[in-house]
Amino acid sequence: MAKNQSRTPGRDVRGGKGRGARPQAGRPGAPKGKGPRGEKFPRGERPRGSRGASASRGPARGGRDQRDRSDLIEGRRAVEEALACGMPLRSALVQERSGERDQALERIAARLEEAGVAVERVPRARLDALSSHGAHQGVVVRARPFAYAELSDVIAAAGSGDALVVVLDHVTDQGNFGAIVRTAEVVGAAGVVVAKARAASVGVGAYKTSAGAVLHLPIAQVPNLARALEELKAAGFWACAATEHAETDVWHAPFAGRLALVMGSEGEGVSRLVAETCDFSCRLPQRGRVESLNVAQATTVLCYEWLRRVELGEDGADGR
Repeated sequence: MAKNQSRTPGRDVRGGKGRGARPQAGRPGAPKGKGPRGEKFPRGERPRGSRGASASRGPARGGRDQRDRSDLIEGRRAVEEALACGMPLRSALVQERSGERDQALERIAARLEEAGVAVERVPRARLDALSSHGAHQGVVVRARPFAYAELSDVIAAAGSGDALVVVLDHVTDQGNFGAIVRTAEVVGAAGVVVAKARAASVGVGAYKTSAGAVLHLPIAQVPNLARALEELKAAGFWACAATEHAETDVWHAPFAGRLALVMGSEGEGVSRLVAETCDFSCRLPQRGRVESLNVAQATTVLCYEWLRRVELGEDGADGR
């Protein structure tokens, strides 16, 4: 198999179905059940809706805390990452001192003050009200809105050689989104592409579950995923839809070189139009009885398979 190093317009994908193939929508794994509105999903995983994790507790009561929380960062590690990369921060709420001083928390408060961030000491109850999951660890920071990259920035970061771009087709859960960004950053992906509407955005949940990776990887928001895939293909990428309906498993798919990996939403998988725009599809093989992996777990497996091929210098699924 030829390596996914560059693409020739109109040429079929090696081992795939070629341009114009129509892989069915879905995610890697086993057959799905149906939800109350007829949507399909694996048992045990229900669509989580379009609200991010930052909205999971509902609005806080009182004052300015009722504002949109997508600009909040909570947790010590995430705040330290924000400070380390020089992310512009507006203000910080730090838990007021108790009888025993928390030296680690005090060091973070001092770093915030040294960075010129206004620090306000507040009761733990106020931090609990702001927290999306109760794991604020005594500090919540309000940042300026996240600066998304342009698709052209992701393409530029990919350079001209082997490169991976993860495209998320309306993944809605911030926990899944953050975990995927973390995986993408760890394997050296050029960037992540997400939809502007009906999809998770970079908020407190994504900061937390990505362990700060959202600060180190270009994340592009686009109005039309199918059009974004066409631009990636024009830049030499092969587009692969991850779906359990694929005829080819990932071990035998052309998964090296320049790859745009499309992962579907928690509830509906890869949409029809996006799937039709892809060059080929693949699935994860499965032997167990449990239904398919969730989208974050499946993305991790697939990203590492791409990295394995690249690290070994394989030209394609057969290793030649």
